[in-house]
Amino acid sequence: MLARHIRYFQAVAEHLSFTKAAAALHVSQPALSQLVKQLEEELGTQLFDRTGRTTRLTDAGEAYLQYVRRASQELREATRAIHDVSDLSRGSLRLAVTPTFTTYLVGPLIEAFHLRYPGIMINVREISQERIEEMLLAGDLDVGIAFGEVNSPDIDAITLLDETLALVVSTRHPLAKSESVGLQALSTEALVLLSKEFATREQIDGYCRKHGIHPKVMMEANALGAVIEIVRRTLLSTLLPAKTALAQADLVAIALKPERLTRTAVLMQRRDAYQSFAARAFTEMAAEVSAQLSVE
Repeated sequence: MLARHIRYFQAVAEHLSFTKAAAALHVSQPALSQLVKQLEEELGTQLFDRTGRTTRLTDAGEAYLQYVRRASQELREATRAIHDVSDLSRGSLRLAVTPTFTTYLVGPLIEAFHLRYPGIMINVREISQERIEEMLLAGDLDVGIAFGEVNSPDIDAITLLDETLALVVSTRHPLAKSESVGLQALSTEALVLLSKEFATREQIDGYCRKHGIHPKVMMEANALGAVIEIVRRTLLSTLLPAKTALAQADLVAIALKPERLTRTAVLMQRRDAYQSFAARAFTEMAAEVSAQLSVE
C-alpha cells in the first residue's frame, strides 16, 4: 500500500468530494477515483458511499480516517525531527500564550531567546487557554504558556512563576495613590474586564463569588491591549497582573486586601509529543527568565 493512496483517501475524506479533492491535489478526478478504488480493494472494504448526490464516509471509512489522521501527525513530527538541527542554528518554534502574559513575561522571554538563538523562527499566538490545549493535543503547537489548571491529562505543565492580580487604574483615577483596596470596595468600582472566554476572567469571577463581591462590569474586551487602553483613557479600573501595570508608565497597580488574587503560570507541552531542540531550549529559557522575574 502506497502513501499516495492514503493521502488521496484523506483528501477525499476531508473535502467529501472527489472533484474538490482532485483540484486540491492537482490530479485528474479519474486518477484519484482509481487510486481510492485500489485502496478499498486492498483493504477489502468500501470507504466511501458514492450512491447519493454527495460523497459520504462509510462506517469503515470513518474508523479508518481516525487512524490515518493519527499516522499523518506522526509522519509530520518525524519529518520535523529529521530536519531538526541540534546546534539550534536554524529551526522553528510554535508558541501560544494567554493574553495577560504578553506584556511582562513573554516579551522578555522572546527577547532573551532570540538573542541566544537568532536562527530560530518563532510563531507566537495569543489565544485562550482552552484553545492552547486543543492545539497542543492536535500537534499544532510546541509549547503553550497559561495557568496551572490544565484540563487534559495528556498535557504536562511545568511551573514557571506565581503571579498576583491587582486593581489596575490610570494615574488620574481617584484611587491611584492608594497602596491597597478592600475587597468590598470592588463592588463600587466601574470595571472593564477581559471577556468570559479567557481564563483570567474565570478566575476573577470565581474570586468575586468566593468573597461575595458584585462587580459593576461596564465594558468587556477580548484583547488585553484594548483593556489597557480603556483604563488608560477613562476612569474605569480593571483586574490584571500587577506586573502588567508596572510595565505601563501611566497605570498603577493597587493591592487587594486582605486576600490576594493569585495564580500559577505554567509552560505546557503534550505529554507524548516529539520535543524539538528549539522547544527544549525554550523550556530551559522560560525557567531562567521566570526565576529572574520572580525575584524582582
